[in-house]
Amino acid sequence: MRITGSTVLLTGVTGGIGAALAAELAARGAKLILTGRRAEALEPFVARYDARGVVADLADPDDVERLVHEAAGTEILVANAALPSSGELLDYTPDQIDRALAVNLRAPAMLARLLAPAMVEAGRGHLAFVGSMSGKTATKYSALYDATKFGLRGFALSLRQDLHEHGVGVSLVQPGFVRDAGMFAATGAEAPAGLRTVSPRQVVAGVVRAVERDRAEINVAPVEMKVLTAIGGQFPGFSERVQRRASGAERTLRRIVEAQRGSR
Repeated sequence: MRITGSTVLLTGVTGGIGAALAAELAARGAKLILTGRRAEALEPFVARYDARGVVADLADPDDVERLVHEAAGTEILVANAALPSSGELLDYTPDQIDRALAVNLRAPAMLARLLAPAMVEAGRGHLAFVGSMSGKTATKYSALYDATKFGLRGFALSLRQDLHEHGVGVSLVQPGFVRDAGMFAATGAEAPAGLRTVSPRQVVAGVVRAVERDRAEINVAPVEMKVLTAIGGQFPGFSERVQRRASGAERTLRRIVEAQRGSR
């Protein structure tokens, strides 16, 4: 798929790396449809990029269906919206669990389900999901977040096989620790010692490459994190023991959890 001239629906434009994605997609000549939960946060992006804006809460199934209706003509989906959802599961209420699952997993799946038929009929289109390296190996204080990202990875890679014969691409882009945007920028936490970060620009480049080259999975992370997550995915018991000894990682996770708890 060529981004230039295509109609692109981007979720989560007002948080995390959404702003960087919107800037790059607009610069490449995409016709943007931007969505966010709060009108006052969404409107400046809509004006800046001469985009269509749709206010929608992705935790609300009716809003997801309305979003698809108002985003008619979408040729490329970039499903970027997500809730951090870190912390011990016992600290979450049932409503908070439902919201995390809805935004991080159900909404991307339903957007794909509702947008794909028109793409299949046209014989072209692309569905790009922004996941996380947390979808490859488990970490402490992340049971709920990891569950959604593991699920998103399985969903995207399987759906890719289903839609291949119809000319519709599906990609998954998985960032590691991102600096200057997202939960690390918001909380002031630093990545664990020995692990480097990536920039929002690198994540954006990964999304562009995934769409234009129809890549199945792109991991936007330093080589050491790629190796660690590969090992952790294959040997979870070993990974768990290593993480228990990594006090820097423990402090980082606690700081993120405390910041999120204060905002809930």
